[in-house]
Amino acid sequence: MKTVNIYTDGACRGNPGIGGWGVLIEFGDISKEHFGGENNTTNNKMELKAAIEGLKLLKEPCNVNLTTDSKYVMQGITSWIDKWKKNNWKNASKKDVKNKDLWIELDKYAAKHNVKWHWVKGHAGHEKNEIADALANKGIDSL
Repeated sequence: MKTVNIYTDGACRGNPGIGGWGVLIEFGDISKEHFGGENNTTNNKMELKAAIEGLKLLKEPCNVNLTTDSKYVMQGITSWIDKWKKNNWKNASKKDVKNKDLWIELDKYAAKHNVKWHWVKGHAGHEKNEIADALANKGIDSL
């Protein structure tokens, strides 16, 4: 199975406001950059969208190292999601999980791969995270 490194970031100008997502994918010597934007969105939605879009780009099952600077994405996918699924996408307060549609989509694409999730502090000089951040801002500027 191929090993792929994916670096993701989301950005928002205003929260809610105009947002963008950015993805840097590396496989061996090959690297590809992807980005997109949405009107009237939130930072958390863009962070989720970046991870989804990164995984969607993979054409076959892979070992994936996915790096995010979003504690929301990291905690959601590694800690909270199993309980949410067990509780029919309800949180501890018995309300629908925020961004439920995106969590369901992320879960679907992550299940196709062997994903190891990594968190890095944003805006702290991590080279690949800085690239993903620049791509997310390109996504906003593309609107």
